[in-house]
Formats: sequence, structure tokens, C-alpha cells
Amino acid sequence: MDSEQLQRLLTTEMPYGKYKGRLIADLPGNYLNWFAREGFPAGDIGRLLALMHEIDHNGLSALLDPLRGKS
Repeated sequence: MDSEQLQRLLTTEMPYGKYKGRLIADLPGNYLNWFAREGFPAGDIGRLLALMHEIDHNGLSALLDPLRGKS
């Protein structure tokens, strides 16, 4: 994980589904958990969703707060 990937969580929108248009960093935990159970999509979006799931699951969402002012 690098700072660029963390920043992308705050700038990349979910491209489809129930939360289309919402920033990856702002997706609810239950939605991220659903992906973890069912499988993350292939490609860049899947990697970002998996990263956000790990951050959320481990209670580390506050790590993104300092970056929110920069986005």
C-alpha cells in the first residue's frame, strides 16, 4: 500500500451498482463486506475495494482523514 493508492480511495467513484457515484472511501462497511464474501471485481476497482475493505475492517478509516483535505 502506498500513499497514491490511499489518495485514489478519496478520488475514485464507484462506477456501478447501488452506490454508483459514491467515493470508494465513503462506501459503507456492509457493502465492502459483501464484496469480500462474494469476490472483488477484477482490475483496479477490485483492488481499491479490497484495500478499502481492509482499512474499514481493521478500524483504520481515520487514516484517510488527513488526506481528505488534500483531495
